[in-house]
Amino acid sequence: MIPTVDPARLLGLIDEIAGRRVVIAGDLLADQFIYGEIARVSREAPVLILNYDSTEVVPGGAGNAAANVAALGGSARAMGQTGRDEAGRRLLGALRQRKVDVTQVIRPAHFRTPTKTRILAGGIHSAKQQVVRIDHASGAAADERTRAAFESRVLRAVRGADALLVSDYGCGLVTPDLAAKARQQLKHAPVIVDSRYNLLTFHGMTACTPNESEVEQALGVKIGDDRKALERAGRLLLKRTRAKAVLVTRGSRGMALFEPARPTVHIPIVGSDQIADVTGAGDTVIATLTLALSAGATFLEAAHLANHAGGLVVMKRGTATVSASELRYEISGGAIGRKGV
Repeated sequence: MIPTVDPARLLGLIDEIAGRRVVIAGDLLADQFIYGEIARVSREAPVLILNYDSTEVVPGGAGNAAANVAALGGSARAMGQTGRDEAGRRLLGALRQRKVDVTQVIRPAHFRTPTKTRILAGGIHSAKQQVVRIDHASGAAADERTRAAFESRVLRAVRGADALLVSDYGCGLVTPDLAAKARQQLKHAPVIVDSRYNLLTFHGMTACTPNESEVEQALGVKIGDDRKALERAGRLLLKRTRAKAVLVTRGSRGMALFEPARPTVHIPIVGSDQIADVTGAGDTVIATLTLALSAGATFLEAAHLANHAGGLVVMKRGTATVSASELRYEISGGAIGRKGV
């Protein structure tokens, strides 16, 4: 039986997270979307010719997590680095528009803003579909001077924060040592970690939110539909990270919440299983989980709230956010005729 949560409690948490101060420390990425319409097949090669329509740059990585914190009503401060290039300028501009504090973002002269360019195409009367993605890496790992400056700024920022969200996309800026130092300063406030490639190097965090493929890669296992394999993997992650909770996101299979000395909770997806776009969904999940925990939610309550937010954002195309009003409406509608969610 799936433990239920009173929808009224979830609605109360949405009110409680308003104004919660969250520091988002990590890799700021620029997500660029180029839109066009299919004209014809090229005579030069078996490829499509697209008539260019428009370009959009939105925050990705830690920037998307920060944008989601702000959209849900939290007070978001982004900490990371961007270049002084066009992508960096547009990224910071997009964050400011979303009411994210970027005053402490480092902008080294030599740094190139990591950019993921997605080209989307379609007909006049059809939805745009992703054709190809082009990744522009920063070109260089963060040097010691930049890491030291970043660490100093993060440790100052967390002194007045209600939570720290660590978003590590593998650019070398975030370190387990920084997370440990921040945790000591935060004392009882939650530290939530999302690390794409180095999760096992972070220890003693409040919670982490890997997706299933990241779990498989970290532990060298295959999960799929095997509940026993998932159980072993989740328990091993708890042991090796010494986290208080591990929330594994599983796409259309929902989520699995692991806590020491508690039975595993499997949370099915909410809403439609006809997913439009999973881009950045993990950022929405960790943002919601962090805010909920900072407001005093249990891990189960926070996971259910994050599950609802994730269910909403995957129905949107591109890198998107979920607002507090959208989340409140979805939970209110989902509560009709049910005792729990």
